Amino acid sequence: MKKSEFDMEYVKNAAEEISKNTIIPYEDLPRYDLFLSQVIDYLNDKFSGEKYTNNIVQNYVKNEVISKPVNGKKRGYTKDHLAQLVLLSYMRPILSTEEIKKVFRLAFNEINDGEDDIISWEKAYKVFSYIQKDSFKKIIAKDLFDKERLNNMIKDMNLKSNEEEERIVLFFSVMSLICQASSIKNLVHSIVSNYEKEI
Repeated sequence: MKKSEFDMEYVKNAAEEISKNTIIPYEDLPRYDLFLSQVIDYLNDKFSGEKYTNNIVQNYVKNEVISKPVNGKKRGYTKDHLAQLVLLSYMRPILSTEEIKKVFRLAFNEINDGEDDIISWEKAYKVFSYIQKDSFKKIIAKDLFDKERLNNMIKDMNLKSNEEEERIVLFFSVMSLICQASSIKNLVHSIVSNYEKEI
């Protein structure tokens, strides 16, 4: 896309496109148990921004962030493990490993004891998928900021050209999204840490 084609419609179209391609439906996760190397390949293929390694996944297992492979088998990574790792992929940029464990504990208690789970990993994954797609719809549905107010502020900046104006609109669009992401991240940290104090 050329720089000159950027506008608020572009932001809405980008959010719509991302919302269509954001999460793999649970039914599309591999049905057969996988070797660790296959899990790594699958995750790195599906999440271009992530870089999983054997050590990363093994550390998540060792630290009881995700459950152990089934019966310690080499080919012991199930659909539920993939669901755990996909959810974890969304949490990693926002939460620490300990905070992720706390969040998982809310629904699954002891990670290696499926008998005490409050809900299934399938249900958790499907609800998260719905919430995640819905969050992009909400971004699309609302303006990032008051356009009239922004236009007045930009006018007061006495910018030299339309290109400079586009760049400033882009700058404030990105900054608005960063503000929202930062606010949400801080809210998540507060909820997780305060809930843990209550227990």
